[in-house]
Amino acid sequence: MPPHGFSVILQKITSALAWAPPWVAGIVVLAGSAVVALVLYNWTLRLLGRLGARYGTFPQLLIDKGRGPVAALLLVMVLGAALPAANFPYAVTLALGHALLVAFVLALGWGLNNALVLSATIYLARFRVDIADNLLARKHVTQVRILQRAVQVLILIVTVGAALMTVAAVRQFGVSLFASAGAAGLVVGLSARPVLSNLLAGIQIALAQPIRVEDAVVVENEWGWIEEINSTHVVVRIWDLRRLILPLTYFIEKPFQNWTHRSADLLGSVHLNVDWTVPVDRLREELSRIVHESKKWDGKVVVLQVVESVETMMQLRALVSARNSGEAWDLRCEVREKLVAFLQREYPHALPRQRLEINADAMRELVRGEQRSDRRPTVVRPDAA
Repeated sequence: MPPHGFSVILQKITSALAWAPPWVAGIVVLAGSAVVALVLYNWTLRLLGRLGARYGTFPQLLIDKGRGPVAALLLVMVLGAALPAANFPYAVTLALGHALLVAFVLALGWGLNNALVLSATIYLARFRVDIADNLLARKHVTQVRILQRAVQVLILIVTVGAALMTVAAVRQFGVSLFASAGAAGLVVGLSARPVLSNLLAGIQIALAQPIRVEDAVVVENEWGWIEEINSTHVVVRIWDLRRLILPLTYFIEKPFQNWTHRSADLLGSVHLNVDWTVPVDRLREELSRIVHESKKWDGKVVVLQVVESVETMMQLRALVSARNSGEAWDLRCEVREKLVAFLQREYPHALPRQRLEINADAMRELVRGEQRSDRRPTVVRPDAA
């Protein structure tokens, strides 16, 4: 509808409500304009949704993300156009106009945030982290998510700052604060140090990537996976489903273990303490049979070696490979259980034993000494003679 046509309609509505108090007419004008705008907007969205359904999920995703911000911007523009026709007092009109300006700034920030989320979602749709070889996918997911949250924080700060700067009192306070920014800047900097340090740590993690989403790590003597990387903290999912919450700076300032930093596949180790008489070659054949029958083995590494020998036993180490940390853990447990069962069934004498060597001559002398000590002397009584 042309602008002049919209103004004519508003003037006719105002004339029709001349009998009502001015504030009632103004509210009716603004509310009626908002209702008509929202009805037309929803009808247009439904039409676009039916047309966009022919072209996949992207149009629907675009409509969903843009629904709220576009509706807010449309309402601000319609109410701004209808405000002069509402015939409110000057002070009320000025206050409502300023409120609409603040709403316009916030709606723009909302739209930028949703556009950022939509862009990240579309970009990450090409990568899958639910497959075995997901190193590249986890790399991109980590970078995009961390940078997305950093930009969202920046959008929030700029949007709120721009909205506050529309208020004259706040704007004057800002100017005076910058004029005396020496001590004030130092105080603000010190108070915001944790926030800024975590923000900078997040950018460092996004670029250097010491950790990625779904990396297998050992932190604080706990083994788990990186579940979330947020703007201020990291959530580590412990193997028993507990959650360990750590600040972003932890992964920049302190050492930790990352088992999947270079690749998703892992080597799992199984240690067995056995007797010296164990047939290692036969046990090596059994290990090969076990992993070839297991679906958790990735077909790369299967090794059995004697890694230690002491007076009473020797230690075997079996190395097996798997596609990811979860399967590596399960494969280790499976190999350990089946090797122990094999030893118990086929070579029970090869289980760990304590040896005691006895010298035969020394044993005979010991027995003779005990026998002599057991003989009692014969006592002959005089009356017996």
